[in-house]
Amino acid sequence: MRGADSGGNLHLAVNTFRALATPLGVNLLILAPLVSFYFWRRTGLALSRGTLGLAAAFGVAFGFVEAAVVVYLRSAIGLVPLGNVKYPLPLQDIPHQLLAIEVAREAATIVMLVSLAFLVARRARERWAMFLYVFALWDIAYYAGLWVTIGWPGSLLADDILFLIPVPWISNVWYPLLVSGLSVAAVLVASQVGPTGRDAPS
Repeated sequence: MRGADSGGNLHLAVNTFRALATPLGVNLLILAPLVSFYFWRRTGLALSRGTLGLAAAFGVAFGFVEAAVVVYLRSAIGLVPLGNVKYPLPLQDIPHQLLAIEVAREAATIVMLVSLAFLVARRARERWAMFLYVFALWDIAYYAGLWVTIGWPGSLLADDILFLIPVPWISNVWYPLLVSGLSVAAVLVASQVGPTGRDAPS
Protein backbone atom coordinates (compact mmCIF):
# COMPACT_ATOMS: atom_id res chain seq x y z
CA MET A 1 0.00 0.00 0.00
CA ARG A 2 1.70 3.17 -1.16
CA GLY A 3 1.92 6.06 1.25
CA ALA A 4 1.37 3.79 4.21
CA ASP A 5 4.90 3.64 5.63
CA SER A 6 4.26 -0.07 6.01
CA GLY A 7 6.50 -3.00 5.35
CA GLY A 8 5.76 -6.13 7.28
CA ASN A 9 9.06 -7.40 8.66
CA LEU A 10 11.08 -5.09 6.43
CA HIS A 11 11.89 -2.70 9.27
CA LEU A 12 11.22 0.65 7.68
CA ALA A 13 13.06 3.55 9.24
CA VAL A 14 11.59 6.98 9.89
CA ASN A 15 13.41 9.91 8.24
CA THR A 16 16.62 7.94 7.80
CA PHE A 17 18.56 8.21 4.55
CA ARG A 18 18.25 5.02 2.55
CA ALA A 19 20.92 4.96 -0.18
CA LEU A 20 19.55 1.84 -1.84
CA ALA A 21 16.02 0.70 -2.45
CA THR A 22 14.96 -2.90 -1.85
CA PRO A 23 14.90 -5.28 -3.56
CA LEU A 24 18.20 -4.25 -5.16
CA GLY A 25 16.81 -4.47 -8.70
CA VAL A 26 14.61 -1.45 -7.97
CA ASN A 27 17.76 0.70 -7.99
CA LEU A 28 18.10 0.05 -11.73
CA LEU A 29 14.98 2.14 -12.36
CA ILE A 30 17.20 5.23 -12.40
CA LEU A 31 18.61 3.93 -15.70
CA ALA A 32 15.22 3.98 -17.46
CA PRO A 33 15.11 7.72 -18.23
CA LEU A 34 18.88 7.97 -18.74
CA VAL A 35 19.17 5.08 -21.20
CA SER A 36 15.96 6.11 -22.95
CA PHE A 37 17.23 9.64 -23.49
CA TYR A 38 20.48 8.27 -24.88
CA PHE A 39 18.51 6.58 -27.68
CA TRP A 40 16.17 9.54 -28.18
CA ARG A 41 18.76 12.31 -28.19
CA ARG A 42 19.53 12.35 -31.94
CA THR A 43 16.20 11.82 -33.66
CA GLY A 44 14.04 12.96 -30.78
CA LEU A 45 10.42 12.04 -30.16
CA ALA A 46 7.49 12.81 -32.41
CA LEU A 47 5.15 13.98 -29.67
CA SER A 48 3.29 17.24 -30.05
CA ARG A 49 2.94 19.81 -27.30
CA GLY A 50 -0.80 19.27 -27.32
CA THR A 51 -0.37 15.53 -26.80
CA LEU A 52 2.11 16.10 -23.99
CA GLY A 53 -0.21 18.64 -22.38
CA LEU A 54 -3.22 16.35 -22.41
CA ALA A 55 -1.15 13.41 -21.20
CA ALA A 56 0.18 15.59 -18.38
CA ALA A 57 -3.37 16.51 -17.36
CA PHE A 58 -4.27 12.82 -17.26
CA GLY A 59 -1.15 11.90 -15.26
CA VAL A 60 -1.63 14.64 -12.68
CA ALA A 61 -5.34 13.91 -12.25
CA PHE A 62 -4.69 10.20 -12.00
CA GLY A 63 -1.98 10.80 -9.40
CA PHE A 64 -4.43 12.71 -7.23
CA VAL A 65 -6.99 9.92 -7.63
CA GLU A 66 -4.45 7.44 -6.29
CA ALA A 67 -3.64 9.73 -3.38
CA ALA A 68 -7.36 9.84 -2.58
CA VAL A 69 -7.53 6.04 -2.76
CA VAL A 70 -4.74 5.78 -0.19
CA VAL A 71 -6.55 8.22 2.10
CA TYR A 72 -9.77 6.20 1.75
CA LEU A 73 -7.93 2.94 2.37
CA ARG A 74 -6.29 4.33 5.49
CA SER A 75 -9.68 5.57 6.65
CA ALA A 76 -11.22 2.14 6.04
CA ILE A 77 -8.71 0.54 8.40
CA GLY A 78 -8.86 3.36 10.94
CA LEU A 79 -5.61 5.14 10.16
CA VAL A 80 -6.71 8.69 9.35
CA PRO A 81 -5.58 11.25 10.27
CA LEU A 82 -2.07 10.19 9.39
CA GLY A 83 -0.44 12.15 12.21
CA ASN A 84 -1.95 9.85 14.85
CA VAL A 85 -0.37 6.71 13.43
CA LYS A 86 2.67 5.04 14.93
CA TYR A 87 5.13 3.79 12.28
CA PRO A 88 5.90 1.40 10.81
CA LEU A 89 2.54 -0.23 10.18
CA PRO A 90 3.11 -3.94 9.44
CA LEU A 91 1.53 -5.23 6.25
CA GLN A 92 0.06 -8.10 8.23
CA ASP A 93 -2.11 -5.55 10.07
CA ILE A 94 -3.93 -4.74 6.82
CA PRO A 95 -6.93 -7.01 6.21
CA HIS A 96 -6.03 -9.68 3.66
CA GLN A 97 -8.96 -8.80 1.40
CA LEU A 98 -7.95 -5.13 1.25
CA LEU A 99 -4.36 -6.08 0.55
CA ALA A 100 -5.46 -8.33 -2.32
CA ILE A 101 -7.58 -5.51 -3.74
CA GLU A 102 -4.61 -3.15 -3.48
CA VAL A 103 -2.40 -5.54 -5.46
CA ALA A 104 -5.10 -5.83 -8.13
CA ARG A 105 -5.45 -2.05 -8.23
CA GLU A 106 -1.72 -1.66 -8.80
CA ALA A 107 -1.87 -4.09 -11.72
CA ALA A 108 -4.88 -2.25 -13.15
CA THR A 109 -3.00 1.06 -12.89
CA ILE A 110 -0.14 -0.26 -15.01
CA VAL A 111 -2.62 -1.63 -17.58
CA MET A 112 -4.27 1.81 -17.79
CA LEU A 113 -0.94 3.61 -18.31
CA VAL A 114 0.19 1.13 -20.96
CA SER A 115 -3.17 1.39 -22.72
CA LEU A 116 -2.90 5.17 -22.79
CA ALA A 117 0.58 4.95 -24.31
CA PHE A 118 -0.72 2.70 -27.08
CA LEU A 119 -3.69 4.96 -27.76
CA VAL A 120 -1.59 8.14 -27.94
CA ALA A 121 1.42 6.99 -29.98
CA ARG A 122 2.01 4.70 -32.92
CA ARG A 123 5.70 3.88 -32.73
CA ALA A 124 7.34 1.89 -29.96
CA ARG A 125 9.73 4.71 -28.99
CA GLU A 126 6.91 7.21 -28.49
CA ARG A 127 4.79 4.65 -26.68
CA TRP A 128 7.61 3.98 -24.22
CA ALA A 129 8.20 7.70 -23.84
CA MET A 130 4.52 8.35 -23.19
CA PHE A 131 4.38 5.56 -20.60
CA LEU A 132 7.41 6.98 -18.77
CA TYR A 133 6.07 10.53 -18.98
CA VAL A 134 2.58 9.81 -17.67
CA PHE A 135 3.84 7.34 -15.06
CA ALA A 136 6.29 9.97 -13.78
CA LEU A 137 3.70 12.75 -13.59
CA TRP A 138 1.25 10.38 -11.93
CA ASP A 139 3.89 9.51 -9.33
CA ILE A 140 4.82 13.13 -8.62
CA ALA A 141 1.15 14.15 -8.37
CA TYR A 142 0.49 11.21 -6.06
CA TYR A 143 3.03 12.39 -3.49
CA ALA A 144 1.92 16.00 -3.90
CA GLY A 145 -1.70 14.95 -3.39
CA LEU A 146 -0.89 13.09 -0.19
CA TRP A 147 1.19 15.98 1.12
CA VAL A 148 -1.61 18.48 0.45
CA THR A 149 -4.40 16.33 1.88
CA ILE A 150 -2.85 14.60 4.90
CA GLY A 151 0.61 16.10 5.27
CA TRP A 152 2.54 13.00 4.25
CA PRO A 153 5.38 12.64 3.44
CA GLY A 154 6.76 15.04 5.99
CA SER A 155 10.25 14.51 4.58
CA LEU A 156 11.89 13.23 1.41
CA LEU A 157 13.63 10.74 3.71
CA ALA A 158 10.34 9.08 4.64
CA ASP A 159 10.19 5.43 3.63
CA ASP A 160 7.46 4.28 1.29
CA ILE A 161 6.32 1.08 -0.32
CA LEU A 162 6.40 1.87 -4.02
CA PHE A 163 4.74 -1.31 -5.27
CA LEU A 164 3.66 -4.67 -3.91
CA ILE A 165 4.12 -6.62 -7.17
CA PRO A 166 5.75 -9.13 -7.06
CA VAL A 167 7.24 -8.21 -3.67
CA PRO A 168 7.21 -4.91 -1.75
CA TRP A 169 9.52 -2.27 -3.29
CA ILE A 170 10.83 0.04 -0.57
CA SER A 171 12.80 3.27 -0.74
CA ASN A 172 12.94 6.79 0.60
CA VAL A 173 10.47 9.11 -1.11
CA TRP A 174 13.30 11.06 -2.76
CA TYR A 175 14.18 8.09 -5.00
CA PRO A 176 10.91 7.70 -6.97
CA LEU A 177 10.67 11.50 -7.21
CA LEU A 178 14.18 11.65 -8.68
CA VAL A 179 13.42 8.92 -11.22
CA SER A 180 10.13 10.59 -12.12
CA GLY A 181 11.70 14.03 -12.46
CA LEU A 182 14.40 12.66 -14.78
CA SER A 183 11.76 10.82 -16.82
CA VAL A 184 9.69 13.96 -17.37
CA ALA A 185 12.80 15.95 -18.29
CA ALA A 186 14.04 13.28 -20.71
CA VAL A 187 10.73 13.14 -22.58
CA LEU A 188 10.30 16.91 -22.75
CA VAL A 189 13.84 17.54 -24.00
CA ALA A 190 13.71 14.71 -26.54
CA SER A 191 10.35 15.97 -27.80
CA GLN A 192 11.95 19.32 -28.60
CA VAL A 193 14.65 17.57 -30.62
CA GLY A 194 12.19 15.56 -32.66
CA PRO A 195 9.57 16.64 -35.19
CA THR A 196 7.42 18.83 -32.96
CA GLY A 197 3.83 19.73 -33.58
CA ARG A 198 2.77 16.32 -34.84
CA ASP A 199 2.48 12.79 -33.57
CA ALA A 200 4.58 9.89 -34.71
CA PRO A 201 3.80 8.57 -38.17
CA SER A 202 2.53 5.05 -38.58
